[in-house]
Amino acid sequence: MTKLSTKHLLGIKDLTADDIQLILNTAESFKEVINRPIKKVPSLRDITIANLFFENSTRTKLSFELAEKRLSADVVNFASASSSVKKGETLIDTVNNILAMKVDMVVMRHPNPGAAVFLSKHIDAKIVNAGDGAHEHPTQALLDAFSIKEKLGSIKGKKIVIVGDVLHSRVALSNIFCLQKLGAEVMVCGPTTLMPKYISSLGVKVEHNLRKALEWCDVANMLRIQLERQDIKFFPSLREYTMLYGLNKSMLDSLSKKIVIMHPGPINRGVEITSDVADSDQSIILDQVENGVAVRMAVLFLLAGRA
Repeated sequence: MTKLSTKHLLGIKDLTADDIQLILNTAESFKEVINRPIKKVPSLRDITIANLFFENSTRTKLSFELAEKRLSADVVNFASASSSVKKGETLIDTVNNILAMKVDMVVMRHPNPGAAVFLSKHIDAKIVNAGDGAHEHPTQALLDAFSIKEKLGSIKGKKIVIVGDVLHSRVALSNIFCLQKLGAEVMVCGPTTLMPKYISSLGVKVEHNLRKALEWCDVANMLRIQLERQDIKFFPSLREYTMLYGLNKSMLDSLSKKIVIMHPGPINRGVEITSDVADSDQSIILDQVENGVAVRMAVLFLLAGRA
């Protein structure tokens, strides 16, 4: 298989296991490219890509931009904070204006779930969802899967626990879909108040005791508490959350086996994870960042139909 079964990347839900495998295999060859002295390839030389970020982002935006430039695409950056959206312009108008400038692909992050799907129904360009509200974040799940495969050799049969604020996390949902399609067992762990009501319908195990979850897993993906998405209090205090669900070095060292530690970033050091865990040899957090560029290069390359 050399072609994706979808025209856009709106969510992991729409991808087949073969699609995911194709993206991961393609990312492998791009990882080799970005470790060369000359890190650029002419693959998307005549393609124009617009990055539309209606929500703050540092790592994802930089990662996409770097991926686009490594592929020699022309890049247009748009930040809603300094745009006509503030004057009441609609999403469709904004994008149509950008498309009138002959853009081939749109990478979009938006606070509203389903914004990328909505857009894909109204415009001709290829759409990559860079995160829509608390819904999906497909490229993060793909880079997480790539990082696990790189570290452990395969994903099939591995046990992965996602710890923390699952309710507000688009990373959690995309990861669950992605890992299950690749044959992994998935567990979520956190306080009941931070678990979505539908969680058991996704076929994942639910655990409220962090130590039990860590003893079960091969990989622990530690999510940050998304205070900016919480309009009410979901737990008494950050201190209490950290006591129950924060991972520190002494707990990590006391487990009966060595597990792999991941984090989608940005890290709240001292809350969900301590510095000595984040910087330990069991952590692949910086590998995730590096792999993000290779995975996003693969996604853009495949959607542009250049494979």
